[in-house]
Amino acid sequence: MTPEEVGERLVHLMATDDPDKGTVTAEVSGGGPGHARAVVDVPVARWWFVAEAARDAGALGCDFFDWLSAVDELDGGFSVVAHLWSTRRRHGVLLRTRVSREDPEVESLVDLYPGAAWHERETFEMFGITFARHPDLRPLLLPPEFEGHPLRKEFVLAARVAKPWPGAKEPGESEGGAAKRAPMRPPGVPAPGEWGPAKEGRS
Repeated sequence: MTPEEVGERLVHLMATDDPDKGTVTAEVSGGGPGHARAVVDVPVARWWFVAEAARDAGALGCDFFDWLSAVDELDGGFSVVAHLWSTRRRHGVLLRTRVSREDPEVESLVDLYPGAAWHERETFEMFGITFARHPDLRPLLLPPEFEGHPLRKEFVLAARVAKPWPGAKEPGESEGGAAKRAPMRPPGVPAPGEWGPAKEGRS
């Protein structure tokens, strides 16, 4: 099946006359021949059901769970994305849903795809997204006492406050003594005096 056919098939399977259930839509990713994928956007309440339909051998037969992660969309909440693959039919699908920043929760896929357990734990730890019915959302990579979610865009990169960004020069600088431009702050680094010891010294 082509990516277009995969997307159309899943949209057809999830069609409903109930407007409260929300609409399932499909598009095709970039990447060119052999790399393009169907991208299916689903309401968060239907996340598990779409994954179940994609796995069904009579539908898409996506029997292999490839990966799951999230994207911080700031005021738009978080996009949760999972890639499923059919080992027999050699096609894949990207499932995507959106959860709110105030209540970042989505249904776990572990009972459909046991391989999702590790990915959901990491996404919970890094983004603070809860996976309902996950059997074991323990910390996976960080120590238990760690506070915060490092892949959220508001998370302060403390190491970059205490130590300059690595690298010999800022862009545009050279050994010839050219005028130094104002350093650029990397994402996650607050302005001087807004956070840490410099702020505490002012108070």
